[in-house]
Amino acid sequence: MDEPVPLTPDDHEQAAEAGRNLRNGLITLVVLVVLVVGLLLAVPGLHGVAKVVADMPVGWVALAVGFEILSCVSYIVAFLQVFERAPIRWGARVALTELAFGTAVSLGGAGSLAIGAWLLRERGVPAARIAERSAVLFLLTSAVNVLTLTFVGFGLWLGILPGPRNPLLSLVPGLVGLTVFVFFLALPRISEYYAGRRHEGHLRVLLLGTAASVRATRRLLFTPDWRLVGAFGFLWFDIAVLWACFEATKHQPSLAVIVLAYQIGYLSNLIPIPGGIGVLDGSFVGLFVLYGISATAATAATVVYHAISLWVPAMWGTIAFIILRRTRNRPLTPRPTRAERRAERAGRTS
Repeated sequence: MDEPVPLTPDDHEQAAEAGRNLRNGLITLVVLVVLVVGLLLAVPGLHGVAKVVADMPVGWVALAVGFEILSCVSYIVAFLQVFERAPIRWGARVALTELAFGTAVSLGGAGSLAIGAWLLRERGVPAARIAERSAVLFLLTSAVNVLTLTFVGFGLWLGILPGPRNPLLSLVPGLVGLTVFVFFLALPRISEYYAGRRHEGHLRVLLLGTAASVRATRRLLFTPDWRLVGAFGFLWFDIAVLWACFEATKHQPSLAVIVLAYQIGYLSNLIPIPGGIGVLDGSFVGLFVLYGISATAATAATVVYHAISLWVPAMWGTIAFIILRRTRNRPLTPRPTRAERRAERAGRTS
């Protein structure tokens, strides 16, 4: 990472293509948002939703925007924890760029990881290192999602958290989260077992790489480190945006209901629609209605939440991407790792 990699014609074409994808994604978001607003104003049955949105107190909406900014900052912290040698300012811009592409480009999470990997590779980071660290970042943030789903699902079912105790809407999500997390913990042994039955080949390399990435993620997750607030804050602050939007509607479902509907609803983002517009909103509203929330309040809160969660990272990340392209020829100085800093301090005191 000391010196930028010289750009080839293919690199320039990839940069241009990335820029076009982001631009087209943002244009698509604008069009879709305009269509949603048009529906709210034109369809008689949705006039109530438009009125609730218009009557939302500015203070609650501003608080929601603040929570989304904190969610983006948390992702930066998580990125810099995983990519420990990345310079802070440059790493923050890469992280924000990932958020922008994840929001605006229809490939979603895959698109965000791809653009991050390309920016890292451009600066000379080995491809194998990028793949391993990107997998760790994805697994770390996913593990926080699964843990949250597990604890909130069981907490609701057992009556520890307020809300409906319907097993289908509480116990089942908790069991799904627990099953996924147990599988995550066992995955290294499973991968190494099947890798041991193969002497060579890409599948064996993939299995061993999976085992290494999961073990690295477990170390990060279970090692005391203040930087873990990044992975947790990335999720929890975004959920707080939705909570603030409900507060603005004067309909306050329990926090447990908001968390479960949020996490189950986000599964719809597997459908490659830019920003998940329409698909995510429908999933959220449907789930909130199942949990006993007014459809009008749920739609209003969801629409405002989605607008904030789309445009804050999209705009901030786009600015970061533009700055990265303009400063791509500047040399980078890798940060010392945490272990290296401890060794240096120990050397000074000895």
